[in-house]
Amino acid sequence: MLIAGFLFATMNVFVKMLPNIPAVEIVFFRSLISFVMSFVYLKSIGVPVLGNNKKLLVARGAVGAVALTMYFYTLQNIPLGSAVTMQFLSPIFTSILGIFIVKERVHPKQWIFYVMAFVGLIIIQGFDPRISIRMFIIGISASIFAGLAYNIIRKIKMTEHPLVIVFYFPLVTTPLTGLYSVFNWEMPVGNEWLILLAIGVLTQFAQYFMTMSYQAEDLSKVASLKYLTIVYALGYGYVFFDESYNWIVFSGIFLILLGVILNVWFKNRIEQIRKHK
Repeated sequence: MLIAGFLFATMNVFVKMLPNIPAVEIVFFRSLISFVMSFVYLKSIGVPVLGNNKKLLVARGAVGAVALTMYFYTLQNIPLGSAVTMQFLSPIFTSILGIFIVKERVHPKQWIFYVMAFVGLIIIQGFDPRISIRMFIIGISASIFAGLAYNIIRKIKMTEHPLVIVFYFPLVTTPLTGLYSVFNWEMPVGNEWLILLAIGVLTQFAQYFMTMSYQAEDLSKVASLKYLTIVYALGYGYVFFDESYNWIVFSGIFLILLGVILNVWFKNRIEQIRKHK
């Protein structure tokens, strides 16, 4: 998980290093590379690539494409640490949307953690002039769509191979973003080609290592390590983009992380109690 977090954080830096390439176009290159690598691997292990519940698989791919495009757009236009922090609200939206989609029960105490995270979000937006209302809305929307994608995954995880779910993201995203990019194409130049290639490869390996960690160890033990991505992002932002924050904005980032981590911890604790009954 430490390796996965580092690779994801490095990928974020590369996205931010492409301010002249539209976010949709970056998603296209990322998805194209992921499509090729996933397809080759699925074929090599003999797993049928099209899956069973095609409608929900396509929906997961489409929703994921919207979420990723919005996220990349925020990476390009607001401080790196803030963009990554806002994306980490997706577990909160996953739980809230789960009430309606997978009929998941939310304990009353979890709403305290939700409110804590949203207060942190308001502090970040209100005390950081680099984040406009428009970018704030786009960042929140990215997390909401990510939460929706996770809920679709939860509905189909028992009927689909995990790698098929992963494969459907580039399968749907590549033609959608490719069609848009044809009419809004910005030709990469020089090192931009290498950066686009690195984004795709880094993401694929990051997902691989993250999946390995979840398979090899208890979820509650490794999930918290994912939040070190925020530390990576703050460090990268300071070193490469000369980004800094005042103590008020730092307190907002801290509140968001605290709310999200407490929510994950509380859900894992409830599940453990249920297992032992």
